[in-house]
Amino acid sequence: MYDFVNSSLGWFHLTTALLAMLAGAFVLATHKGTKRHKQIGYIYIVSMILVCASAMGIYRLTGSFGIFHITAIVGFLTLAGGMIPMFMKNVERKYKAVHVWFMYYSVLGLYAAFASELSVRIPDRPFYSMVGIATGTIFGIGTIFILKKENIWTKYFG
Repeated sequence: MYDFVNSSLGWFHLTTALLAMLAGAFVLATHKGTKRHKQIGYIYIVSMILVCASAMGIYRLTGSFGIFHITAIVGFLTLAGGMIPMFMKNVERKYKAVHVWFMYYSVLGLYAAFASELSVRIPDRPFYSMVGIATGTIFGIGTIFILKKENIWTKYFG
């Protein structure tokens, strides 16, 4: 049987990723701007930073710098894009919309990475095709959801 996790770094990465997935789902599903949203949001931020950083030290699947390392960098940039507007003084409403968009895509990226990670472990399947299918499916469904929510965000942040 294929070993799912092979090192303490791998366990750390998996644990922080699961924590980020739970926190990310919570902040997306609950009312925005509340004290609880902010508290769980900070848990998401810290865990995502740890996930992205730990991903840079894992090379077991490809043997070298690869697609998951690139997506970890993109994940960090998406997270930063979502948080920068919130750290600005007197944040205008339109920048809060930027925060929401980037954070939704940050969480989608995390779920896409998880689905890709699981899919490449299916024996005798093409690696990059499986990554593409998993990522495309998650982002496709997520984008449909986001576009449906856009009208609500426009009214709230407009």
